[in-house]
Amino acid sequence: MILSSILVDNILTAPVIAFVIALIATLLRFDLRIPDALYPILSTFLLLAIGIKGGKALSESSPAELWQPLLAAIAIGVITPLIAYALFRKTAKLNITNAAALAAHYGSVSAVTFTVLISTLDSHGISFEGYVSGLLAVLEIVGIVVALFLAHKFSAGTDWKSGLSEVIRGKSIAFLVAGLLIGLIVGPDRLAPTDPLFVGLFSGALTLFLIELGAIAANRLRDFKGAGIRVLILGIIVPLINGSIGAVLGSAAGMSVGGVAVMATLSASASYIAAPAAIRIALPDASPGIYVTASLGITFPFNLIVGIPLYIEIAKLIA
Repeated sequence: MILSSILVDNILTAPVIAFVIALIATLLRFDLRIPDALYPILSTFLLLAIGIKGGKALSESSPAELWQPLLAAIAIGVITPLIAYALFRKTAKLNITNAAALAAHYGSVSAVTFTVLISTLDSHGISFEGYVSGLLAVLEIVGIVVALFLAHKFSAGTDWKSGLSEVIRGKSIAFLVAGLLIGLIVGPDRLAPTDPLFVGLFSGALTLFLIELGAIAANRLRDFKGAGIRVLILGIIVPLINGSIGAVLGSAAGMSVGGVAVMATLSASASYIAAPAAIRIALPDASPGIYVTASLGITFPFNLIVGIPLYIEIAKLIA
């Protein structure tokens, strides 16, 4: 009953409802896309706002608070792509290239899923460690590095150096880190004048962004047959496994209920911004119809609607 209540509360929020409506409308052939020029503006704003919030919290944190969660994040970044690779390689019977591509997506993280989670936690009054934005940046990089290493080890023709460079220099990491530095250097008191923009408008910007993602996810669902039923089933199973691992490691690192929920959700999420950019360069023979459909068409909607409430409940049980 508690989980069902949280599930309803999570669904009945503007961002999630916007995503569901846009997904259904697009499947019914309605044009519910936001203007192309607005998409990069919204994504940039959300990443910068997340970074600034994390930077403000970092300015009030001590190194003693950070080392265990940082080690947990690195462990998650190593373990989750290995699990994804093994399952997609052995269970879904994919070749090395496509299995490694999926490992990169499921080893990395979704900043948008993280954004929806922190909005949900805030709405339920559940606090979490502010430095988790920094862990997001760590996880986004480590998971892709491990996956590219697997591809490099087991197959030829992997331009892993260029792929790694694309991740590190990419917009998502750049704006996230920029926000962290701004928040860390300026501090919460001097940043108060910017709160109406980066705090007050955050939920509205997220709602607009999820309208676009709902439309994109609907288009990826049309590639259902190309991805294969086993890949799509694993698009739900892998997040549940990885999310459980993230929750356990977050709890072992001494994080709060909100912090454990963040670690679980990050571990369960699949990248569809940084990872595709890296994979296009490092593994050009991998099929976008497989890795984008799985991460954006299956895992993202699952986490958005069902996963986040579930990970919050797991966090309450073990934190």
